[in-house]
Amino acid sequence: MSAWTSNARFKAHPKQILADGTKAVSVTTALSELAKPALIRWANNMGLKGIDTTKYVDEKAKAGSLAHAMILADLAGIKPDLREYTQHELDQAENSYLKFLEWQKKHKLEPIFCEKGFVSERYRYGGIIDCYCRLDGTLTMLDFKTGKAIYDEMWFQVAAYGQMLKEMGHPVEEYRILQIGRDESENSSEQYRSNLDDQLEVFLHALSIYNLKKKIKGE
Repeated sequence: MSAWTSNARFKAHPKQILADGTKAVSVTTALSELAKPALIRWANNMGLKGIDTTKYVDEKAKAGSLAHAMILADLAGIKPDLREYTQHELDQAENSYLKFLEWQKKHKLEPIFCEKGFVSERYRYGGIIDCYCRLDGTLTMLDFKTGKAIYDEMWFQVAAYGQMLKEMGHPVEEYRILQIGRDESENSSEQYRSNLDDQLEVFLHALSIYNLKKKIKGE
């Protein structure tokens, strides 16, 4: 593995707080208002095969979270605490991590900051950004996804993160999603875009729906 120098346990992310002390709505919470067609089809297919999706998702999610932590630890030069994971989860996460290293060899990646929380005071939401960096000389917001593919709804999340960066004075010249499979059956891929105005509009509509539903409930 890479030059990890110390152990670090990756805990739940802290809540993002707005300037007035209010807890910001998370990007992922707001986007939960949108349907995910690919996920619905997948769940239906798994059910037809008699597979317990809850157990399957829990295992895959844990391996994916660990791979994510390994990648971010590599960029930060630290070593994550691996003691709470099963060997199977470690093997899957290692597959993803090695795929990331192969991708990294083909690029000049200069992290500016990684896994850092921000808020949008303008739209009152918050989230954790994976990596803001110079990638091959371009100021890039880099998002890591472990799984089978890149789906359209992922760009709504990236657009929301990009808005936060811009509000904080960090220009974004390119948005990139790096999808890294967890095992041999899952390929890796990447997509990049220079403008996500339409995707941001979708996110803001989802955020409005979330806020309106809370208002109706009197929360």
